[in-house]
Amino acid sequence: MWQRLSFRTQLFLPLGLSFLAALAMGGLLLQTFATGQLADENEPGRRSTRIVAFALNSALGATDNPRKVLDAFVNSLGTSSDIQFRPVEAGPLPPGKDGLRDLHGVPRWFADLIAIPDMDAASPVIIDGRHIGDILFTPDLSADLFEKWIGFLALMSLIAVLMVLTGTIAYLFARSALRPLQDLGAGLTRMRRGDYATPIPVGGPPEIRQSCEEANALAATLAQLSQDNRDLLHRLVSLQDNERRDLARELHDELGPLLFSIRAAAIALSEAAPQAGNLGNSVQEVMRSVEALQQTNRRILDRLRPLYIEELGLEASVQTLLRNFRRQAPHIGLTATIDPDLNDLDGPLAQTVYRVIQEALTNVLRHAGARNAHVQAAIAGDALAVEVSDDGGGFPAENVFGRGLTGMHERVRALSGSLSLLRADDRTYVRCRLPLGEVRDAPISA
Repeated sequence: MWQRLSFRTQLFLPLGLSFLAALAMGGLLLQTFATGQLADENEPGRRSTRIVAFALNSALGATDNPRKVLDAFVNSLGTSSDIQFRPVEAGPLPPGKDGLRDLHGVPRWFADLIAIPDMDAASPVIIDGRHIGDILFTPDLSADLFEKWIGFLALMSLIAVLMVLTGTIAYLFARSALRPLQDLGAGLTRMRRGDYATPIPVGGPPEIRQSCEEANALAATLAQLSQDNRDLLHRLVSLQDNERRDLARELHDELGPLLFSIRAAAIALSEAAPQAGNLGNSVQEVMRSVEALQQTNRRILDRLRPLYIEELGLEASVQTLLRNFRRQAPHIGLTATIDPDLNDLDGPLAQTVYRVIQEALTNVLRHAGARNAHVQAAIAGDALAVEVSDDGGGFPAENVFGRGLTGMHERVRALSGSLSLLRADDRTYVRCRLPLGEVRDAPISA
């Protein structure tokens, strides 16, 4: 639990507990030593009481008129003296007398905290062998208690001042140490998200400054590695496109004419023997197979390299892709919002946009089980946003990116973009964002 507390809490909590412990220790020491100190301070008065009582008894025993001597002694004491005479007729002292006649502003809890010792000392007064009263020592401890209270306040004020100074120093230290640590944490968070351009402010103690400098150096290294990785991905994607282009050219130049020749031969054979019975049926089967092969060949060519982009532009190519999807999947209601400015794009950016939409629609057709889908592609400022959504069953949690989307993700990363797949409001979204400034006019390397 201690580890879950913040640094400031871990710093100030012991200081606060130390202050409370100092208060408790001060009260304990006060209670321990104040009682004995009060008793020691008033011990001379107790001895004086016994001496006065002895002298009075001696004087009373030596005089012919002891009552007159006693009255003169009582009158000499006055009412403010700590030594008083109490006749036997007055009875015992009233209960609750604790030597405090006036607290002088001392809190009652403080007076209760100190165990006031029993200061009453009684020495009997004897006349003719008869006990007629007592000489009492009843000191007023209010002044002594007030002195203890002032000392306690001084001690607590000193502790409070020390605590304030210590807390202020600790706060300033914590702020000077935590701010660089917070900047370091925020910088590491940016690095984890892929932002290596914003440097971490270097400040604080030497150890933290060194950590910030090392983190900035790490960010520079990661930025270079990220750029190298994007360059490598761009090169790989370019090589893949070149291979696709070469393979598409081979299929178009070799397989296309061959299929056309087979179909032409089948047509010629059918026209030469129109009444050939089973032979005519076989010729028709061959023609249907050749037509299916030609459609398959065109579909493969379109998958390998969409020639529409170079001839018609990206926006028209995407519209053609959408029409083919509607024809292939009439049970899925497809809507689209395509920015006409997409025709201004070409090169790897246009091909990547086309591939992302193509792959997302392929997944909708094959795996989603959707009834409705929507495609949106638009240029917003210096970025291109593509979104394909459907109301299908979603994707397995353990397999977010399949093989097709993984390839699209690599293409998007090669162009410094982002591709995400998420589920919200019972719809599945494939979202792609590509920067325009760096790749609008970038050619595909050979």
